[in-house]
Amino acid sequence: MKILDWYILKRYLFTFLMMLLLFIPIGITVNLAEKIDKILENEVPFVEVAQYYLDFTIYFANLLFPLFLFLSVIWFTSKLANNTEVIAFLSSGVSFSRFLRPYMFGATIVAAFAIVLGMFLAPKASKGFNEFSANYLKRNKKKVQTYDIYRQINDNEIIYVSNFDMKSKKGNNFTLEHFKENKLEYKIDAQTIRYNEEDSTYKLINYTLRRIGERDDLIIQSRRKDTLFDFDLEDLTPVEYIAETLSYSDLSSFIEKEESRGSSNIGRYQVVQYKRWSLPVSVFILTIIAVAVSSKKRRGGMGVNLAFGIGIAMIYVFFDKVFGVMAEQSDFPPEVAVWFPNFVFGILAIYLLYNAKR
Repeated sequence: MKILDWYILKRYLFTFLMMLLLFIPIGITVNLAEKIDKILENEVPFVEVAQYYLDFTIYFANLLFPLFLFLSVIWFTSKLANNTEVIAFLSSGVSFSRFLRPYMFGATIVAAFAIVLGMFLAPKASKGFNEFSANYLKRNKKKVQTYDIYRQINDNEIIYVSNFDMKSKKGNNFTLEHFKENKLEYKIDAQTIRYNEEDSTYKLINYTLRRIGERDDLIIQSRRKDTLFDFDLEDLTPVEYIAETLSYSDLSSFIEKEESRGSSNIGRYQVVQYKRWSLPVSVFILTIIAVAVSSKKRRGGMGVNLAFGIGIAMIYVFFDKVFGVMAEQSDFPPEVAVWFPNFVFGILAIYLLYNAKR
């Protein structure tokens, strides 16, 4: 049986890699055709373009590889079934569970690769992909701004900025409120705030400090003031994709920090965190479904199995996207949103596997 195990395992991994190598150049070609005008217009160096498409490849491979794996397993297993190879295996006294063993071993290898990809490689690629898009491909790249930033930076302080420009590192209408035992102790206002990278200080223009007293308030004003604050520049420039650019350990620390600040984007960050574990699990579920569906020789041949597989894949993507958006935009639990598709398709996998054994 070791010969048969090795035969199936090689087909499993080889077909998956071929599927990736087939679709990645197509994706790069389509993206390049769409973005070539902006790349030439901005005179982007070739090295940066090459790095962008390397990041592009890793980013989308991590995003879509479960579906590629699912379709590749259906493809080569259907070929085995059409050539009556599956019947030959089972007729030799091999149980369906034993026949499934090399598939599970292959799924373990791919799941381990998915963990490394999702935990370390994809975050770095996501950062490069999004930064290149912001710098060269977006129409408003010269005015990349965030608006109405309102954040609790620690247990005692809250900051507000009406808008902040990421390019110039300058914001308008800055306010910092410091509380002690739920009472306002002092408040800082400034018309503009600018971050100085050389010494990590902030320059405030039209600075006003109001200290709240028992009877009277103390007001200190200055045309300009350079000072230090207990918050990072990232607190003034929150971006939606920040969670995607962090390794798992950094993301966990980042979520703890944001929870202590009362951030409204916790659901979005936790969805990214939980998906890094749910994605490898989906490899096993989708492999079982693919084998159970395609191991039977059908009258319509491989086309019927592929059509059924594509239908299941679209439903899986639909569940994943809908529940992900619900967790990001509402109080829907992120754990449920991320793991519910795997739970539903896990039940489907058990049902299809039971029928396949019969």
